[in-house]
Amino acid sequence: MLTFRVNDMSCGHCVSTITKAVEAADQGARLEVDLSRHLVRIQPVEADVRTLSEAIAEAGYAPVLVETREALASKAPRAGGCCCGAGAKRCG
Repeated sequence: MLTFRVNDMSCGHCVSTITKAVEAADQGARLEVDLSRHLVRIQPVEADVRTLSEAIAEAGYAPVLVETREALASKAPRAGGCCCGAGAKRCG
């Protein structure tokens, strides 16, 4: 799931505009909006992060991609010191 912080999203009209823009860019995308925290979470079906960001920007807003805990955790090295977790002796 992609998360964008959209600090200039301030009301229900903003939510509606952003929702329509995202749906136009990716018809099957699933959207969750947290207006109080200015967050838009998108589970895309076809569109990539750039396309979705551009769609929100073209609607008049300034989206900033936010790395979620899950994304950060998946980038962390695994046990054993390598990306696959097998350990340095078994890699490469």
